Amino acid sequence: MTITTPSTEPAGSLDTDLLLDVRGLQTHFETQFGIVRAVNDVSFTVRPGEVVGIVGESGSGKSVTARSILRMIHKPGRVVGGEVLYRGQDLLGVSDKEMQALRGSEIAMVFQDPQSALNPVMTVGDQIAEALIVHGGEKKASRARALELLEQVGIPDAPRRLDEYPHQFSGGMRQRVVIAIALASSPKLLIADEPTTALDVTIQAQILRLLAQLREDLGVAVLMITHDMGVVAEMCDRVVVMYGGRVMERGPVEAIFSAPQLPYTADLLAAMPKLEDGEEHRLPAIPGAPPDPSRLPTGCSFNPRCRFAEDRCRESVPVLTIRGPEHSAACHVTGDGAPLTPAPPAEATAARREIGGEPLLEITDLRVDVNCGRGGLLGKADPVYAVDGVSLEVRPGETLGLVGESGCGKSTLARAIMGINPVSGGSVCIGGQELGPKDRAGSKRIRETVQYVFQDPFASLNPRRTVRQSIEEALEVRGVPAKEREAEILRLSERVGLNPLHLDRLPHAFSGGQRQRVGIARALAAEPRLLVCDEPVSALDVSIQAQIINLLSDLRDELDLGFLFIAHDLSVVKHISDRVAVMYLGTFVEIGDAEQVYSDPQHPYTASLMASSPKPDVAQRDRERIVLTGDLPSPKNPPTGCRFRTRCPIGPLFRDDRQVCIEQAPTLTPTATGQMAACHFPGELAAPTA
Repeated sequence: MTITTPSTEPAGSLDTDLLLDVRGLQTHFETQFGIVRAVNDVSFTVRPGEVVGIVGESGSGKSVTARSILRMIHKPGRVVGGEVLYRGQDLLGVSDKEMQALRGSEIAMVFQDPQSALNPVMTVGDQIAEALIVHGGEKKASRARALELLEQVGIPDAPRRLDEYPHQFSGGMRQRVVIAIALASSPKLLIADEPTTALDVTIQAQILRLLAQLREDLGVAVLMITHDMGVVAEMCDRVVVMYGGRVMERGPVEAIFSAPQLPYTADLLAAMPKLEDGEEHRLPAIPGAPPDPSRLPTGCSFNPRCRFAEDRCRESVPVLTIRGPEHSAACHVTGDGAPLTPAPPAEATAARREIGGEPLLEITDLRVDVNCGRGGLLGKADPVYAVDGVSLEVRPGETLGLVGESGCGKSTLARAIMGINPVSGGSVCIGGQELGPKDRAGSKRIRETVQYVFQDPFASLNPRRTVRQSIEEALEVRGVPAKEREAEILRLSERVGLNPLHLDRLPHAFSGGQRQRVGIARALAAEPRLLVCDEPVSALDVSIQAQIINLLSDLRDELDLGFLFIAHDLSVVKHISDRVAVMYLGTFVEIGDAEQVYSDPQHPYTASLMASSPKPDVAQRDRERIVLTGDLPSPKNPPTGCRFRTRCPIGPLFRDDRQVCIEQAPTLTPTATGQMAACHFPGELAAPTA
């Protein structure tokens, strides 16, 4: 039996244990197409020292909810209803001056992109001090407090870096600076809007550990907005699931992950690839895309994508009903007690062809100088090798996954393969023919053999050309006669799952997942034999990510394509790859069969990457972790010997007797487990298990 409750938390006397109590919040945007109900009757609470996660796909209303709490909604948007009680005081009713005083001093916000949140012409010390001065702090005392805060958030050599500018910091360090600014006036609540989405897994682990320490040491409560269910499992006490501007489920993290009561929540969890997955299989992707907030479906907003939908789901909006202690969900079907059965097996994919034949791509001792041609007044500039002596090959039907932190050289390597970055040494062979630095015929072979799938499909598409025109342009370059192009456009659109009726739309009219399908269709128009996929799903929601991964897997198997698949999400790489290469500061530190590399990593960097990856499993939140300190060194001045030694958990930083790591660079050598590793002490550091 379920008990129907209002969407707000129970009314009555004020709960003094609550820090934040959001009740029936409504935020609308008035547009030329009508009123967009971006936040529609949203309610949740945050207690002191608690971490509450808000999850959902893009467009679900997460960020608008956060900005509504702080009254940071700009026209044409406005908060039209509800209450935001902070320590019993309704923030929607206070004056602008009072609200300005509360921002920073009581409630602070950490944004997704630290670069845009920081002033590029002010030192970080001045920016932190400014946050104190606006709340009445003295200039001299504010400077001292700024130094204290930089040290508190783990900035090394804080006294020197206090006078540096944001561009002199790495992405992870900039995010620490933003957190330091947020902590300047000792707020009781941090609203963190996707604070780790743009960060590498190692830096993400550092930021999550920092937030956990702030909670433990200072008692700071955190409202964590994210689409990463692994981050939620590791960080949060309670979870709020949003869809179509509404709260669809909320409850303790253990209950949400072990027994979700909303089909959407269950399908989100199932769509995530996992490091522990065995042999490759199709991901159970959620069909379709999130709804347009201006044209929500009638009834339950999720009904067009829900495998349990009934007639009543299309007719009436379900209300939140109690499913357990502090656990509520809005679903007609499960509200009657029906269990959430696992999704049925996906349709069988084409049988994988046996990997073999001559390599489509063969790279030998490749070096790429990113400083080439940048000579100054005193002559030629010193070389900076972003790629320094790497070798690999990709065969038909094979996916080679390439992982590593930002700045390690992954994208530089991809651009060198495409002929965008000049090669300084070594060789690149495409289809069995070596390409020279000025080989025009080679450029034609590249177009015929290799195509690039970009991270940001919107930036790679001409905003003034329709999808039909973009695909037709690629067909024209391939030499397809004009009278045959329409049939080919329809064939390609069908293959990648695009609606032919939408071919005459411009890119802005498509969702991120649909734009990525357009990018893939355009790449396939050239009939390539190899696709270089550079972070093709990192900008997508987990549900859309699963659709694109399944599509790429199907194309590889049906067309016998080779893939060089670049990503920083280790679970995605594990899911799609046959072999994996791990890159650090321009070199490969480990390469081998994907299953073997993931189950028994031989290089300490590989083990650290895996240990840093958040897992969508509450049972593993207390597992041992290896959190690397510091940032990737600059390729302009790489360390002597082993390039990883300045961060290595088993190197000379922790073992004085390991001077060999300082004196001698290790080479890729076969290990007892079958893969190649560049380490003097391979296999010594295993990835921790639960």
